Amino acid sequence: MLSGGKPGPHMIQGIGAGFVPGNYDPSVVDEVIRVTNEEAIDASQRLARAEGLLAGISTGANAFAASIVAAREEFQGKRIVFIVCDTGERYLSTLLFHDS
Repeated sequence: MLSGGKPGPHMIQGIGAGFVPGNYDPSVVDEVIRVTNEEAIDASQRLARAEGLLAGISTGANAFAASIVAAREEFQGKRIVFIVCDTGERYLSTLLFHDS
């Protein structure tokens, strides 16, 4: 709901709930970046292949959003960090880690 979109089904567990939590303080948020299921899954798979980091879909969403920020001219040469909030272990039997 933070992005202003409509609530609906998605594959990114832990984010995108159909409500704004009571502890959300918009004054400390610079931007909300929308990430699709496919972008999050692709980023998770790239983290596993390129970095050896077995991470879940919400971590993939964070990595994808961080890559958008890092690509901006004003952030060239800057250190961008994101939170690795879940492990990929729970997704081993899902489409996240199955070749299509």
